[in-house]
Amino acid sequence: MTDKDVPKLLHGLRALTPARVRLDGGTGAQPLGSVLDFQLSHARARDAIRQPVDWEAVRAALDGRALIELQSRAPDRDTYIRRPDLGRRLSDESLARVPRTAPDLAIVIADGLSAFAVRNHAAAMVKALTAALPDLTIGPIALVREGRVAIGDEIGAAMGAGLCLVLIGERPGLSVSDSLGAYLTLGPKPGTPDSGRNCVSNIHANGGLDYARASDLLAFLIRRAREIGATGVALKDDRTQTGRIGEG
Repeated sequence: MTDKDVPKLLHGLRALTPARVRLDGGTGAQPLGSVLDFQLSHARARDAIRQPVDWEAVRAALDGRALIELQSRAPDRDTYIRRPDLGRRLSDESLARVPRTAPDLAIVIADGLSAFAVRNHAAAMVKALTAALPDLTIGPIALVREGRVAIGDEIGAAMGAGLCLVLIGERPGLSVSDSLGAYLTLGPKPGTPDSGRNCVSNIHANGGLDYARASDLLAFLIRRAREIGATGVALKDDRTQTGRIGEG
């Protein structure tokens, strides 16, 4: 490869991803467009973390489904960022309000680190996933302020759920600020290690995993978890080996 081939190679790589493959080299200042684009992406990432979720919009998009609104032990955003441990447990008042409905699946929507991800994608993922699992009972959708992934363990246990799925805003980057993550746990209970859950990440519209593919994968993992009695390191996406791709 010669120096003349590099621009063509970089152009091809940039067409494959929204990420910054490389800033233009050289000894001079960066082009104004590159600087402004970086500053805009950085501002969007900061806003995704600091702004509150538009919960009213999320509730409206969930079309009258049974909901329960909860709060973690972190009373505000600053505390949430400084004290991750408080975001993993419910406040006493919220815990007392979780109904024990014993569903097959509990679904939790938590703000996490991207308000944009929850606003843009959480309700659509709930609709796609519930449509793919018509035979499962699902508890009231839990909307959790200042929540982290592990808060689903406490909610699922309080509901008496067989499985818990947490939809949560992922940490924003400089190319995508609204990526949603989905974390699945069988037999949720406080203290469950991360090795006991499965993650489907990068759910967003800017070159990420779309709702159809994400819900197809999650539906497979949920059904497979119920078959083998395990999630986490024991549960793999082996649809190519089992011939079950597309099974709903």
